[in-house]
Formats: sequence, structure tokens, C-alpha cells
Amino acid sequence: MVLKTYFFDTYAFIEIIKGSKNYAEFSEYASIVTTKLQLMELYYSTLCESGKEQADFYYTLFSPSSVALQDETIKQAMVFRSQHKKRKLSYVDCLGYTLALERGIPFLTGDKEFEHFPNVCFVK
Repeated sequence: MVLKTYFFDTYAFIEIIKGSKNYAEFSEYASIVTTKLQLMELYYSTLCESGKEQADFYYTLFSPSSVALQDETIKQAMVFRSQHKKRKLSYVDCLGYTLALERGIPFLTGDKEFEHFPNVCFVK
């Protein structure tokens, strides 16, 4: 079976860790791309909910899927964010979404602010 590649937003990681049925297929049949910034958010969330040991575990588990952000990606993400100011999109989400667009892979999230954007795989 060929795995489909997705950019995992922090929301997707959290749902997979929680065992959400709606994200089950992505935990088994997806190739993950993310950044250290999404892992930073995941680490903080897990640290607060489950403690340092679990936070360290998931950070280490997903870290090999992390890719570096290029300067042009950062600039384009901030242009995107400025174009959608009224939505109050986070810096980290805008960076992830822009990277997903650049790589031509779906942005996997359940964040309602991204639901109707192109190139989003919205799963609640």
C-alpha cells in the first residue's frame, strides 16, 4: 500500500494521540510531514495534559517527520496571515499551511478556521 503524504497540523497529532476514530486512518496509512513548530505546540500541549515523559515520547516519535522552514516560506506564510487577519490565524498554523501548499500535500487539521481553504483535509 502506498502511503499518502499529509502535512500534520498540531490538531491532527493531538487527535491521533487521543485515539480519535476520525483520525485512525491517518495514524496508520499516512506519511507525515511537519515542522519543529508544530512539534513545539504538541510538546507543550502534551506536557500540560500528560507530563514530561509523554511529551518527550511524542516529540521524539514525530521528530523525524520534521522539515526545515525556508525564508521564503516564512515570508509567504506571513503574507497569507496578513491577507486573512480577521480570522485570527496563528503564526504556526500559517507556516504549516504555506509549507503544505508549497509541497503540494494536504494540510491535515480540524481547525475550523482552515475548513474552507484549498488544499486542506479537514477532519473534525
